[in-house]
Amino acid sequence: MRTNATAIQGAAIALILVTGAIHFVDAPSSFADATYKGWLFVANGIAAIVAAYTIYRGRRWGWGLGVLVAGGALLGYAISRTIGLPGLAPEIWISSPLAVLSLAVEAACVAVLAQGLARSMRYSDAQP
Repeated sequence: MRTNATAIQGAAIALILVTGAIHFVDAPSSFADATYKGWLFVANGIAAIVAAYTIYRGRRWGWGLGVLVAGGALLGYAISRTIGLPGLAPEIWISSPLAVLSLAVEAACVAVLAQGLARSMRYSDAQP
């Protein structure tokens, strides 16, 4: 079972780092939209690095942080495309190939991280 746990951990680290990298890449154009949006993208990238490192170090809270980072990005995307962000009109749903990649990576990331978090909680509950 350790191999399966290691595979989940590796996938989670890779996916959260790609999530952060996408936001770092898109941050400059986000600053052009609204300064706060650019800073949210930068914060997402930094939090993704922290989550990846803590998952690597075996800290349960890193899995939770990763779920918040990727899930928050998905939620932010949906809000920006429906009601719009504060001071910004709603955007076009699929505005770029990077947006499509971002959605796919974030959805996969949330799924893998939730599985890893659940596994971590079951393992720790079984410990005396």
